[in-house]
Amino acid sequence: MMGRTHALTGWCAGLAAAPLLGIGSVYQVLAFAATTAGFALLPDLDHPGAKASRLLGPFSRAVSWLLRRASAALYAVTKGPRDEKRTGTHRHLSHTVLFAVGLGFATHAGTKAGGAWVVAAIVLLGLLLADACLGDWLLPVGCAAVVVWVYKAPDVVAQLDALAGLLGVAVALGCVVHCLGDAITESGCPFLFPIPIAGETWYELRPPKVLRIRTGRRVENLVVFPAFAVLAVLLLPGVWAFTVATIGGVFDSPTASP
Repeated sequence: MMGRTHALTGWCAGLAAAPLLGIGSVYQVLAFAATTAGFALLPDLDHPGAKASRLLGPFSRAVSWLLRRASAALYAVTKGPRDEKRTGTHRHLSHTVLFAVGLGFATHAGTKAGGAWVVAAIVLLGLLLADACLGDWLLPVGCAAVVVWVYKAPDVVAQLDALAGLLGVAVALGCVVHCLGDAITESGCPFLFPIPIAGETWYELRPPKVLRIRTGRRVENLVVFPAFAVLAVLLLPGVWAFTVATIGGVFDSPTASP
């Protein structure tokens, strides 16, 4: 499983996308990115051993079971003539653009209807999902950030309301980032279902063999994860500008004294 890498790439994607959506408050950006990080793990709900499937005990396990049954049934009736003989459970229904868009629209509608409290619940779920993979340090840090947010921004409810609808993008983006990550592994990802490609309805997108990685092995642990860990810090609001200014200051030639 690529759990922590999925969460970290989701965090980076959320930090990068938030300014493009007009999200200006630092706290809103962090809430958006935390949601993207958490929901970058959700597609693996179709695996009984995944963190997402075990997060909420019997409830999440039941949802995982239902998702696997639905995915298997869909695969059975839609597979093309060249699709493999598989169960159609893991890396199928929840690993498609249709799933990402559908869940994003559902989140958009739910947060629009429910307002700040539903937004807070989605962000909390994202934090819990990310915490399950990135470590228990994340939840207290996230809670501390919320306390500071409430203390420094008395309009916190209005700021949460402003995220309603936009969290649909965070959820969909997280699922898409997960699928892109799976697409560079040996198994690939049927992201474009139901578009038929080469006689397969569930065609697994993946790069040439030499560029594929194996989950949990050296390339992921020693190259991919560390690279995104650095990017995760650089993309924090203000960090990139500060870094560039600092480096520029070091290399600028000192002005001559008159």
